[in-house]
Amino acid sequence: MFSPEQVKTLRALMEYEAARKEPPRGFPALPDIPAGRYTDQRFYDLEQQHIWRRTWLLAGHIDEVPQKGSYRLWERAGQPVVIVNAGDGRVNAFYNTCRHRGAPVVTERSGQRPRIVCKYHGWTYSHDGDLLAVRDPEDFRNLDMSCRGLIRIRCERFGNLIFVNFDDHAPTLLEWLGPIAEEWREFQFENCRLAARHIFDLDCNWKIAMEANTEVYHVKSIHPATVSPILDDRRNINTLYPNGHGRMIAPVPGGGLKRATVSSQATVREIETVGEIARTCTQSYGIFPNWVSPLSARGIPPLIFWPNGINRSRLETWTMVPDWSDGPRPDHWTENDGERLNVVLREDTEFGAWIQKSVESYGFKGVPLSYQEARIYHWNQWADRMIGIQNIPPELRVQQVIGDEWLYPSDPRLEEMKAMGVQVA
Repeated sequence: MFSPEQVKTLRALMEYEAARKEPPRGFPALPDIPAGRYTDQRFYDLEQQHIWRRTWLLAGHIDEVPQKGSYRLWERAGQPVVIVNAGDGRVNAFYNTCRHRGAPVVTERSGQRPRIVCKYHGWTYSHDGDLLAVRDPEDFRNLDMSCRGLIRIRCERFGNLIFVNFDDHAPTLLEWLGPIAEEWREFQFENCRLAARHIFDLDCNWKIAMEANTEVYHVKSIHPATVSPILDDRRNINTLYPNGHGRMIAPVPGGGLKRATVSSQATVREIETVGEIARTCTQSYGIFPNWVSPLSARGIPPLIFWPNGINRSRLETWTMVPDWSDGPRPDHWTENDGERLNVVLREDTEFGAWIQKSVESYGFKGVPLSYQEARIYHWNQWADRMIGIQNIPPELRVQQVIGDEWLYPSDPRLEEMKAMGVQVA
């Protein structure tokens, strides 16, 4: 959790944000984001080729593969993946592709097996992907079984969460998260169980849907009766991290305690190690490329956004909590166990469909972002770096104007505050 000195600094930053009359000294003017990044097939194809292949993607929870031999199919990123519990805390991910004739080795969505056996010709694999046996081995000449195992996909855990990465040369998951991994220790990811996971189809580009959850500039307009009363948008602090990640912290107006965000009436045991900021403020993280989540003592509820075409997307809603005893499973984001999104997400996603129609018009020329929306620009800068700026048509690139001096742990706002006589850590 944040130290007392860090809490004091964050509180001072909130007052700085509320009092400023312009963006912080030295913060760059943000050039327009090109309209084609939401509508051009070329940019969509670049995202598919580079972003989804090279980043760590949330794929599952250990509760979904709880025992040795448990498996689950996962295809959110457009590739057939099977996630397998190999025992002793190890979880593996493989392409769901037999090394004989390319048939899927698993066709059920989930299950448990002592071995992985392809139903086409019976080739048999271990939970570590090794080829153990083939039918009629006498009919093969010089078949080297040691190099015919299932093709492995990078798979690492953060607490109980399972992430995959299709890039063999990517940094480790902890390196990817950077300092955020340390900040997340207070939320005990290793002890939170999966209470709810649902998916919804949306009628808008995936970035339109995600961006609604990475800025508070829209709160007074779209959420006047739901979010606005419990979030002080003028005291919101945005923090930018390496690798395209971001964080926002916004207190409750008047300094009151934040209301619970769980949609159901479930009784949930709180995470006792959560500190003051997450108990009294909205503390939300955006993890590149597609994770947005407020974190609190009440649980860990990620929203995960996936492309489903240029003008369609899918939203996954997750709820993870320490325990819910014998009561109903808690769900932060949906009503009636996934029947529909809760009112806050409906306000965002229903308007997102209207935005999609508008951005497809001749009148959509680009996106001029405010300082409050800097996390969106930061995301786009990093997206271009992941794709390779030279691979992007010039008219679709964003200018790299936010320098490393604005990335955590640097924060030029603190120097400005010190010059104003404010004591900060």
